[in-house]
Amino acid sequence: MFVSISTTHRPATDLGFLLMKHPDRVHEVELAFGRAVVFFPQAQEARCEAVLILDIDPIGLVRGRGSAEGLLDQYVNDRPYVASSFLSVALNRVFRSAMAGTSRERQDLAAMALPLEIIVTPLPVRGSGDLVRALFEPLGWMVEVERIAGEAGPSRYVRARLAGILRLADALSHLYVLMPVLDDDKHYWIGDDEVEKLLAKGGAWLQTHPKRELVIRRYLKRRGALVRAALARLAPEEVFDGESGRTAGAEDILEAPLRLHDLRIEAVAAALTTAGASAVADLGCGEGKLLARLARDQRFTRLIGLDASMRALERAADRLKIGRIGATRDERISLLHGVLTYRDARWQGVDAAALIEVIEHLDPDRLPALAEVVFGAARPATVIVTTPNADHNVLFPTLAAGAFRHPDHRFEWTRAEMQAWAGTIASRYGYRAVHSGIGDAHPEFGPPTQMAVLTR
Repeated sequence: MFVSISTTHRPATDLGFLLMKHPDRVHEVELAFGRAVVFFPQAQEARCEAVLILDIDPIGLVRGRGSAEGLLDQYVNDRPYVASSFLSVALNRVFRSAMAGTSRERQDLAAMALPLEIIVTPLPVRGSGDLVRALFEPLGWMVEVERIAGEAGPSRYVRARLAGILRLADALSHLYVLMPVLDDDKHYWIGDDEVEKLLAKGGAWLQTHPKRELVIRRYLKRRGALVRAALARLAPEEVFDGESGRTAGAEDILEAPLRLHDLRIEAVAAALTTAGASAVADLGCGEGKLLARLARDQRFTRLIGLDASMRALERAADRLKIGRIGATRDERISLLHGVLTYRDARWQGVDAAALIEVIEHLDPDRLPALAEVVFGAARPATVIVTTPNADHNVLFPTLAAGAFRHPDHRFEWTRAEMQAWAGTIASRYGYRAVHSGIGDAHPEFGPPTQMAVLTR
C-alpha cells in the first residue's frame, strides 16, 4: 500500500522538517505487522514529495494464533495490500510528531496551512466512489477518484488524489480516521479506548462534518455503546421539549424568559435591512427562523441557509415549506449542507452573512479558519455576528458560576473579548466593526447577547 504526500510550498523541502525525515535518506520503521519505508523521490525547492510504502507480513499476522484450521483464509485476502487501518497505524507511528502538529525546528511551519497533494492507492471503498468525495471535500480537499479495474470490470478499489491548502497535521488526521471508514473494517479489536483515539485525531473537525454519524459508526465498527458515547461527546446536548414536539437546547430553555432568540432574529433582520442587503447567507441557519423572517420581506431576493446538521436542515425545510407536497415554494430560498470553516463557492457572492450564536460552538483554534472563509474568501459587504455576553451570565439564577449557557459552547466571551476579536478581524480583512447589545442591558453586566456588525 502506498501514500504520497507532496507540497509546492517554497522551499518545498520544508516538508522534511515537518515529517522529521531527511529527504536524502531512506527511513525504515519496523512494525508489529510489517515494515514501513519512507523515502523522497523528489526534494527540490519547487516541489517535494514523501512516499510511505507499507510492506505487511500476512503470515506473521496470524502466526501463533491457535489452530491451523482456516489459517489460509486468514491471510490470503486483500488486507496486506490495500490502504486500511494498517496504514492508519503506520502513519501515526512513522509521522507521530507531524500528526500531533509539532515540529522541533519549525513550529511556525507546523501551524501553517500549506498547499498539499496526497495520493493513496489502492484505497478500498465499501460503497459508491462518491463516498470518498463526501468524506474529504467538506474538509477542504479537491478530490479525484479513479476506479481500479478488476478482472471482471471495475473493482471496489480506487486511486484517490487529494489537493488542498491545509495544515499537515490536519491532513494526516483526515487520512488516519477516514481510511478505515472507507474500508469499513479494522484489523484490530475495538476497545473502549477507540473513542478517545477518534476524538483525539478527529474531534477538531468531525463535530461539524456532514457525514459525522457515518464516520463514527464505521470507525467504531458499529459497536452501539461506543458510537453513542462518541456522539454524546461530539454532538450538542439536547433535551426534549414536549410542548413544541422538537428538541430544545439547554441554552433555549435558559434564555426563554427573556425571549432572546426572537430578539436576536429581529435585531439581525433590522441590521440586514439597514445595510441594504438583498442576498443573505445564514451560516449555521439551524431551523431556518431567520430565513423565514427575511422571506417576509421582498427586498431580500436571495436567501441561503448553511448548516452541518441534516436534522436541523430537515426542520428548516419543513418550516420553509421546501419539499412539502402542495406547498408553494419560495424560489429565493435554498438550503445547503456544509461546514462553514471550509470554503464553499455555493454561498459566496452574497451581500451579507449572518452568524447567529454560532462562533461559540467552535473550538477557538478553528476561529481563524472561519475568519479566512467568511472574511478572507467570501468577503460579503456586511457580516453580522451575535454571541453570548459572558459578563451577563451572573444574572441567570440557574446557571452555576463559571458555567456556559450551553454544554456545547467552547467559550463565551466578555464584551471586551468580543470587541478585541472583532477588532482583529476588521484590521486584518479591511472591515469596520460596530458593537451593540440585544436584550435588556444591566448597568454593570451589559446585555445578555452582544452583536457585532462588520462592514467594508
